Formats: sequence, structure tokens, C-alpha cells
Amino acid sequence: MKVIVNIQLKNGVLDPQGKAVHHALASLKFNEVGDVRIGKQIILDIAETDKKNAQERVQVMCEELLANTVIEDYTIEFPAC
Repeated sequence: MKVIVNIQLKNGVLDPQGKAVHHALASLKFNEVGDVRIGKQIILDIAETDKKNAQERVQVMCEELLANTVIEDYTIEFPAC
């Protein structure tokens, strides 16, 4: 089963990489961009057939390793295959 975990900094946490990209876009005359936040996406292929079990296991993975829950939020998605 494929599972996608999207991780982004919580609101209020400074994003220096996002600021650098925003500045670079502005210098290239992409002035319509108001803000940039950089995150990460993790795609897992797990040996699980039950969506509820997969959700629970991936949530534990996020809490213990994949996301720094002090400064990051995450979402778990199950893409249609």
C-alpha cells in the first residue's frame, strides 16, 4: 500500500529556506509570489492491506521518527491507485 506523508513547518516557525526561495523568485521578477514555505514529502510502500492499520502505523512512524512534532505538522494521504 502506498502512503504519502507531507511534512511542513508549523505556522509561526521561521522558514529560512522558504525565505531564500522567495527572495530568489522576487529577484527573477516573480513578484506575484507572496510567501514560500518549504516542506518535505515521504512516500512509503508498506506491507499492509487495511487502511486503518496503515494509518495507525504511519502515524506512529511520524511521531517517533519522520516528523519533528515540536516544530512540524504532518498529513497522511492514501493516493488512489
